[in-house]
Amino acid sequence: MSRMSSRRDLPDLPMVYHSRGGGIGGYLLQRAAPYLPPWLLTAGTGLASLPAHSLWADSAAASAGLTLASAALTASTWWAGKSTTPQRRIHSAVTVAAATSWLTAAALAGPGTGPLQSLYLIGGPALAVSWNIRQMLRTRPGADGEPAEGSGGLLEKVGLAKTMVTGSTVAPNKATFQLQLPPGELTADDVAKAAPRLASALDVSPTAVRVHPDPDSHARAQVTIVPRDLLKTTTPWPGPSAPGGSVAGPVVVGVYEDGTPAVLYFPGDPEQARNAMHLLVMGMTGSGKSEAALVALAELLSRRDVVVWASDPAKADQTLGPLLGALDWAALDMPSTVAMIEAIAAAIPARTKWLAKYGYKQWEPACAEVQADGSPGMPYLVCWFEEAAKTIRETDDDVFTGIAQEARSAGVSLVVSLQRASGTQISTDTRASLGSSWCFGVRDDRDAGFALPDEALDAGASPQSWRDKRPGYNYLAANGVPEELWATPARSYLTSREALDWAVTTFAGVRAEVDATTAAAARQAAGSVFTDRTRHPLTPSTPAAARPAGNSRPIPVPDPDGLDDADAEMDELDGIDPEQPLAPVKSVIRFGTPDGRPRRTVSTDEARQAMADLLEEFEAAGMAEVGPKEFMDHCDRHGRTRGWVSGQVAAMVLSGRLQETDRPGRYRIIPQDKRVLAGV
Repeated sequence: MSRMSSRRDLPDLPMVYHSRGGGIGGYLLQRAAPYLPPWLLTAGTGLASLPAHSLWADSAAASAGLTLASAALTASTWWAGKSTTPQRRIHSAVTVAAATSWLTAAALAGPGTGPLQSLYLIGGPALAVSWNIRQMLRTRPGADGEPAEGSGGLLEKVGLAKTMVTGSTVAPNKATFQLQLPPGELTADDVAKAAPRLASALDVSPTAVRVHPDPDSHARAQVTIVPRDLLKTTTPWPGPSAPGGSVAGPVVVGVYEDGTPAVLYFPGDPEQARNAMHLLVMGMTGSGKSEAALVALAELLSRRDVVVWASDPAKADQTLGPLLGALDWAALDMPSTVAMIEAIAAAIPARTKWLAKYGYKQWEPACAEVQADGSPGMPYLVCWFEEAAKTIRETDDDVFTGIAQEARSAGVSLVVSLQRASGTQISTDTRASLGSSWCFGVRDDRDAGFALPDEALDAGASPQSWRDKRPGYNYLAANGVPEELWATPARSYLTSREALDWAVTTFAGVRAEVDATTAAAARQAAGSVFTDRTRHPLTPSTPAAARPAGNSRPIPVPDPDGLDDADAEMDELDGIDPEQPLAPVKSVIRFGTPDGRPRRTVSTDEARQAMADLLEEFEAAGMAEVGPKEFMDHCDRHGRTRGWVSGQVAAMVLSGRLQETDRPGRYRIIPQDKRVLAGV
């Protein structure tokens, strides 16, 4: 707030009185000048009573005129104060009534008659001091509900003359001002146009000043100023916000500049008057939208009642790779992407028919539960299309239009991600049907207009100021997000490969399977492309193994590194007569434990305890950093794969037992009381 503290009088810069003489006298005059007007008016009222008494002491007409003038001035003051606060209005009217009443009495009877002299000597200074106190308490415009006049000062400089600040809220890094505009002269649109000049006057970034029109009055607006960027430091993904919860809850994808969570809502909620969400994700190369997609997908894949179909025909598994084991269907080329689109289109009427059969107007969490007749439920379906420009370019610019217009009522959310949602890239009908937008850095203001609504842009949203220089910075203008947050910058979480591996494996037992209704429609539309779709292993970091749909056992894939050795062995076998009898057995080698008993299977809880014990051993041995490699050196203790070990390391990071370092795959051990660890 260093910048704000020097400009705490937002609407009017402090008035400076320059003394013509130097020294102490000039300084005192400059400091006292703002408090002199009430005293000058008090003195002037007293002096004016002397000639008034000499002129009108014996005049009945003057008596009536002065009385009427006193009442008229008091009434005028009350009327003129209707646009200010009640406190200021009453204070002004009481002051005028007291001054004019005393002047009328002094003019008719004489200022020294009866109690008039005492009333002047006591009441006059009291009223002057009351206005001085009011002046001193106004440490900033709008303090304690008092408006600040807009004549002159900062607001006049930026083109908002006659504007008053009727209220303010000041936080450590955020100041909010309520503006009352002169009716018929300025509107909230004028405030939005003045925002860049206001940012310049306050010496802050263009995105630091945002304007929110009052929905009930076009003569009022709210200005929010955030002088320091608190999003410069990336925030690691803290893990699922609602593990095992419903997809109907908020999906946390990052943080706003004030530290509050940035969330997405996928299904609709009739109680909140919120529709299901179709989302347009847009941002130029390097803006961080792919990392944000991983966060959102990892959140979805930790919920119990949602199935995710995802496509990326341009980068294949480069982006989606860490999450392939958790996706019900991953389309990584154009033929399977086209088949997925056809399957979605076929699933929509089938799903709506199912919802109607069981009396649901739209999808809700109860849909995923077993129904009254014992039938299995139907989970929500999220269809995420990364690098959608390639899909549109090689099919049709209207390829998503029908889905976007019909899928909401079927419990399906469509997410379309691309770098630039211009009319040459995506149909305007599709763009209009998506409804919600998640905009990262873009090249210019024209590109920003493709993704963000006018309300967000008018309020000060400026993704073009980030371009690709601030990865992860974004604006969320989506269903369920309050409109005043549409122009508030947020930043998505940053994920590590280990954390994603952990999410894929840990919540494998939580995730829903695709329902029979959706699967039947997809099978009919896409055929073997759907039924034989690749089901990836749960541990993406292990050697490649693919499993078809419905087969839980992985099919081994030959290791390319071992082919040369195998060929060499075959060469050595050349010349051996297969008809010759085998040599007699000389010794028997037993596989298993030394005592011949079978190896005991280690449970998951025992394996996790073994990991914790290993970490304590590493710490006791004086090791400061560890990684999955150190744990895998002792893998016989827990009998788990590297992917599982990486997931447990990620869990230790999330629990605060380990801390990421600058080197990939290396983590700093955080000392912790064993008794505390035992209670975690």
